[in-house]
Amino acid sequence: MIATRDAYGETLAELGAENANIVVLDADLSGSTKTGVFAKKFPERFFNMGIAEANMVGTAAGLASVGKVPFLSTFAIFAAGRAWEQIRQAVAYPKANVKVVATHGGVTVGEDGGSHQSVEDIAIMRAIPNMTVIVPADGEETKGAIRAAAAYKGPVYVRLGRNKVASVFPAGHKFVIGKGNLLVEGTDLTFVTTGLMTAQAVIAAERLKAEGISARVVHIGTIKPLDKELLQQAAEETGAIITAEEHSVVGGLGGAVAEFLSEECPTLLKRVGIYDRFGTSGKSEELLKYFGLNAETLVEEAREIVSRKK
Repeated sequence: MIATRDAYGETLAELGAENANIVVLDADLSGSTKTGVFAKKFPERFFNMGIAEANMVGTAAGLASVGKVPFLSTFAIFAAGRAWEQIRQAVAYPKANVKVVATHGGVTVGEDGGSHQSVEDIAIMRAIPNMTVIVPADGEETKGAIRAAAAYKGPVYVRLGRNKVASVFPAGHKFVIGKGNLLVEGTDLTFVTTGLMTAQAVIAAERLKAEGISARVVHIGTIKPLDKELLQQAAEETGAIITAEEHSVVGGLGGAVAEFLSEECPTLLKRVGIYDRFGTSGKSEELLKYFGLNAETLVEEAREIVSRKK
């Protein structure tokens, strides 16, 4: 188990040695976002911008305009919230080659409470034109996603978490922007998941198998652009979709999948996530249970949607 933010810090430092144009900016949180690993190795290419997120984004856009590849990091609540206008105007509008890597997304931020638990950031970033949105499932996928973001020309938003998460992908997994992954075959329904919920879906599929329910698991690492081909295939072949994310069901993965399916392939659909409310303070494990973000909830929803199919 490894936190996605830890995998980010390691990969960023590796990329720094491979590409002299990579620069890193942080808003006085480098110990938490793990950009401090890069800072120790390449202090001349690291900029602590202080608690001035909007200024950090503008500076990153300026660096991109002269050929640098800026990675900027802070907590998701500050990146998608406090710096939203600058990301829209200075990064997305001109298609600046800036990578926004936000850590501490979702309710697993824990005791910091609802003020710091970003449950809207995927929706906010997905709504901005020209923005690519990535949510890795584990450390290994994070490594590939950061490398893919560095190679991609244009704005990218990557959402990472605070806590260690179970591994889903093997070492050396190749991440491709816009492509999902079929993890478990199934015929009765499909779990379409992202972030830490993917590991929970794999567990749920195994439990359902013992009940005679065949659940497919499709991981969506890129929320925008969606892998529409993979989603349509799952909808046509299983006839039922359950999305799951550590995010609001409004505008996140569930919203994106619902939008696509309603237009292209109407299918029975259930969204598992946070239903139009803020987070709350508590230990991360307790909060996941409180909001129903676990394998137990997925098993219950799978039983229900299979019953509806009949």
